[in-house]
Amino acid sequence: MRRLAVSVFPLLFAMIAVPASAQDREVPYWATLRSEEVNMRVGPSEAFPIEWVYQREGLPVKVIRLREGWRLVEDPDGARGWIVARLLNPKRGAIVVGKGVAEIRASADGEAKLLWKVEPGNVGSLGDCDSGWCRMDIGGHKGWIREDRLWGDGEP
Repeated sequence: MRRLAVSVFPLLFAMIAVPASAQDREVPYWATLRSEEVNMRVGPSEAFPIEWVYQREGLPVKVIRLREGWRLVEDPDGARGWIVARLLNPKRGAIVVGKGVAEIRASADGEAKLLWKVEPGNVGSLGDCDSGWCRMDIGGHKGWIREDRLWGDGEP
């Protein structure tokens, strides 16, 4: 029985340590909001007042600082505040920015077939970027959009 305990405890410790270390990524990094409603606070605890209430699952944010289960983030408009880490998803996303509609094309080429046009403010899952174009999935509609029309791509 002692032999089993000696071999099981290191395994259990390793399984517990992995999720904790996964939260300690090198900053800055990109993340997205995990829920339809996420509070941004002025400080890193629930004792601090709420500054913003986001109602946009998948909205990209830039994580710029870590503190005991909280993340200091910057949103696409430049607002900064603290969000509890469990409400952030490491999945990459982006938001369409700029003036006027953005074109979504069939491939990473300005001459490729135009699939549709999308308004600024739309969010989606971000795929690979290549030669100034990024693959996006906006509500199940997939295609390529110019990198300069996105916030959430590239190095944070």
